[in-house]
Amino acid sequence: MNMTKKLPSKSNGGGLSLDPLRDWWAGAAGWQRWGVYVLLIIGAVLLPSNAIGSFMAPSGADWASMLSDQIAIYVLLAIGLNVVVGMAGLLDLGYVAFYAVGGYTIAIFAVKYDWSFWETLVLAIVFASASGVILGAPTLRLRGDYLAIVTLGFGEIVKRTANNSDYVNGPRGVQGIPHPPTLSEFEIFGVQPFSYGILDSRPYYYMLVFFIVLAIIFVKRLERSRVGRAWTSIREDEDAAELMGVPTFRFKLAAFAIGAAIGGSGGVVFAAKQTSILPTNFEFMVSALVLAAVVLGGSGSIPGAMLGAFVVAWLPERFRFLDDYRMLIFGAALVAMMIFRPEGLWPSRQRKAELAEGGGGMGHMGAEVGAQQDATAPEVSK
Repeated sequence: MNMTKKLPSKSNGGGLSLDPLRDWWAGAAGWQRWGVYVLLIIGAVLLPSNAIGSFMAPSGADWASMLSDQIAIYVLLAIGLNVVVGMAGLLDLGYVAFYAVGGYTIAIFAVKYDWSFWETLVLAIVFASASGVILGAPTLRLRGDYLAIVTLGFGEIVKRTANNSDYVNGPRGVQGIPHPPTLSEFEIFGVQPFSYGILDSRPYYYMLVFFIVLAIIFVKRLERSRVGRAWTSIREDEDAAELMGVPTFRFKLAAFAIGAAIGGSGGVVFAAKQTSILPTNFEFMVSALVLAAVVLGGSGSIPGAMLGAFVVAWLPERFRFLDDYRMLIFGAALVAMMIFRPEGLWPSRQRKAELAEGGGGMGHMGAEVGAQQDATAPEVSK
C-alpha cells in the first residue's frame, strides 16, 4: 500500500483527484457506507424518470429504452470484462462471444423447447461460463497480444457459426423469444416493476440493476479474497506469481469463467427484451466498446468500469443529432482522454501506481516486450 505514496504529482493528469473521497470512504463508519449504498440504489431507481430523460436523452428518444437496451447492458458487460482485463490483466477482444452465448441460449431453449426465462437464465450462465473454460483451457498459456488475437478469433467464430447455422435460422436470427413472466402486478408511481411486456422498458432496466448489484457484490467479495489477491499477482508479474506458488493457470481460467458468466446473463436479458436476435447483434464492435469502457473508466476499478460504460453507451446516443460527426467527436474524446488521463476517469490506486511505474495500466499485456528491450539495451550498447 505504500507504493501509492510514491506517485508523482503528474499521475493525476492534472485533473480531479479522487484521493480525498477514497480517504473518507476508507475511514467511514458502517452506517455512512450503508447510507451511500441506499442513496445510490434510490438514484438508480429514479434514473428512468421523465424529468431526468428530458435532458439526458435526445429529443424524441425514449430514455427508459436507452437505459435498458444499451446503458445498463454495457454496465453489466463492463463489470464482467473488468474481471478479466482489469483484475487478472488478460486482454480479451472476443468478450461479445459470451454475450452471444447467453442470447442464443434463451433463443433456442425458450423458443424450441418452451423453457421459462428463469430456467434459461441459469442455463445460459452455466453455458457461458463453460464456454469461458473451453476458450481458456487451450489458450491461457498465451500472453499479451497472442491471447488477444485468439480471443478475437473466438468471438468471430461464434458469430460466424450462428450466421451459418440453419438450426438458429442463420442470418435471419431467432424471433418470438418470450418476455420474462410477470412476477407481480404491483404498481408504484405508475410503474409495474415486475410486469414485463413490450410497451414499458423500465421493468427490464430494474432487472438489469438487480443483476448489476449482484455482480458487484460477487466481484467485490472475490476481489477481497484469496482469489482477488491471486489475480493481482498475476496481473503485476505472472512469472513471479508462479515462483511464489500461485497456480496462475487455474486463477486465469476462473477469471475467464466468471467474466463469461456475467456477460451471458446480459445476453439473456437483451434477447428477452428484444424478443429476437440476429448474428449482427454480436459484432466485434461490442467487444471493442466494452473494452474501451473498462479502460476509459479505470481498469481494475468497479466504479470506474461502470462510469466508463455509462459514458461509452450514453454519449453517442445523446449526440445522435450530429449524425456521422458524433462518432468522430466520440473517438476524438476517447483519444484525448487517453492522452491527458491515461489511468481513466475513476482509477483504483493500485492500478494508478502500476501505470506510474510503467506497467501500462493493464498489467503486462504487451508491455513485457518493451521491458525486455530496455533491459537488453545496455548489453547491446557494449
